[in-house]
Amino acid sequence: MTAQERVDAVADYGFTERQARFLVLVMRNAGLCVKRQYAAFAGIANGGEKCNAFFEKLISRRFAVAVECIHNRAQLYHVHHKPLYHAIDEADSRYRRTVSARSAAERLMRLDAALTCADLDWLTTRSEKVAYLEARAARASSEHRVALAGQEGPDLTNQFPGTFPIGVDPNGHVVLLYLATVPWTDDFRTFLLGHTALLSLTPAWTLRVVFPQPLRRAIGSYQRVVHEELESPLQEQTINDLKHYFFHRRRGTDLNAIPAGLRDLLNHRAETFAGPRFGHLYRRWLVNEDAAFKPNPPLIQEALASGRARVICVVLPHTYEHLSPLVSRRRARRRNRHTWEENGDETPHGVNPSLNPVP
Repeated sequence: MTAQERVDAVADYGFTERQARFLVLVMRNAGLCVKRQYAAFAGIANGGEKCNAFFEKLISRRFAVAVECIHNRAQLYHVHHKPLYHAIDEADSRYRRTVSARSAAERLMRLDAALTCADLDWLTTRSEKVAYLEARAARASSEHRVALAGQEGPDLTNQFPGTFPIGVDPNGHVVLLYLATVPWTDDFRTFLLGHTALLSLTPAWTLRVVFPQPLRRAIGSYQRVVHEELESPLQEQTINDLKHYFFHRRRGTDLNAIPAGLRDLLNHRAETFAGPRFGHLYRRWLVNEDAAFKPNPPLIQEALASGRARVICVVLPHTYEHLSPLVSRRRARRRNRHTWEENGDETPHGVNPSLNPVP
């Protein structure tokens, strides 16, 4: 199903094309939204007549429910209507389901991140991403025949970890979106390594790393990961030293029971290979052995060096703590029962408009 087909399907429910485009973004990236997000997307006043009318339509037609938040004037809107999700071919989307209070902020940040490039065609499911990668690989066989000579086809086994969307513009420029939610970077390393096949087959791409304000001091750590994983391949001698060190580390070699020369060498390598990059590599080596040392295709380095690829770090200007849902369990159960009866859904798990706090 194409992006325009999804918009047209939602518009058939009585929405303008602009409203339908926003709803498709919401349903495919978060399931939740607030008024300011639609106002920014549509270029209208937050809380103005047009903005309020849109959300009143969502509520009155039971396409969404409003959820009160800790801040007494803030409200979240949960788009849960099963026919709407069915219209975009995602009737079983996890975004229709209840979400914990701790996850609500992350979902809103995901939508804010997508709204920074709202005009792209977003690939949000793994099947879409795999199909796109396979199509690029087929085209690359002629486009980059010389550069890719001798390389195997993309291994899809470990591709596309996580659930972050991939955006594609009409010219084929690819945008990888990553939302940083923790100061440590292991998940980000896994994310980068799981997208190298796509990056090596894409002539022009942008890695867009989005940070909430509390994590803006972690930008340097994330930029360092990009440099290490995409721009600084390990040399052959370094790989040989790592294999030797990893072997003894896994074996649990007793340093007191080996010759002094080997003991000094292992201690030196333990100091040299300390740090997040090699810790992450060691964990991959335990699973994949020498395959963990497979270098990234040189096309990725070339794209970054030439400017055809770039890395952008964005700090979201909004705060989210005040948007934590404020719903009691008893009230949520009453509301759920009322909604199930009105919507006629076959299972209560399918539509749960409340955002229950984690006990």
